[in-house]
Amino acid sequence: METQPLLQPFADIWRQRELFRAILTRELQVRFRGSVFGWAWAVLAPLVMLSIYTLVFSGALKVGAAQDSGGRFGYAFSIFVGLVVFNFFAEIAYRAPLLLAEHKHIIRRSIFPPQILAWIAVARGGVYMLIALAVLLTGQILIDQSIHWSWLALPFILLPLGLALLGIVWILSTIGALTSDLNHLIISIIPVAMFATPVFYEASNVPEGWRWLLYLNPLTGIIEMMRTAILRGNWPDGLLYLTCLAASLAVFYAGRTLFMRKKTILVDII
Repeated sequence: METQPLLQPFADIWRQRELFRAILTRELQVRFRGSVFGWAWAVLAPLVMLSIYTLVFSGALKVGAAQDSGGRFGYAFSIFVGLVVFNFFAEIAYRAPLLLAEHKHIIRRSIFPPQILAWIAVARGGVYMLIALAVLLTGQILIDQSIHWSWLALPFILLPLGLALLGIVWILSTIGALTSDLNHLIISIIPVAMFATPVFYEASNVPEGWRWLLYLNPLTGIIEMMRTAILRGNWPDGLLYLTCLAASLAVFYAGRTLFMRKKTILVDII
């Protein structure tokens, strides 16, 4: 039975699930190989970051009380939400241009499907993002003593983020294989992109006339919906969610189409 074109990417990764799981497991194991604390670093790093933001912004600077971010430590938690999403994106963007070259020893085997590497890269980054998110939710429960039913919406909010990042990986890895200039460009752009993303502020802080520009950034809607669900206990706006999902699907299929069209060339030049 022939698979519908729109479902083809998902059918492919399902058929290759054993290969996907094997490579992902290896990459996760390598990440902390040789360190004393091993996987504890995956929890310690976001825990330390959340603790510092809480002490500085809600303790020493007393900023949290002036912010409508939910709870006494709202501003610190609000920044942390933004960083969880942005760091996920940044890890993917930094790695994507060199992704094919990184795995050229296995790509040149004729039976290896290089398109699977995007799924592996996003899944690997997603594991660390989920750990950081778990630290945030635990901190919300223990420090701010709050828990909300709206947290159940988080998997649905993360879906368009994952789809968009898959498309971005396919696009950046294709261009990155054709020219090394992209890698240098990404290194220069990412730090600037952080300030064009509502990490240290919220979309509501931007003048209404300019706010539409902020929402051209695909991360803005994701961060704002996560803040709404995690910190304020409200369900995300339906129109904003559908807009983010539609934009993410467009990036996903555009990236997939570009990569598959250039796949033969890429295998030869890496």
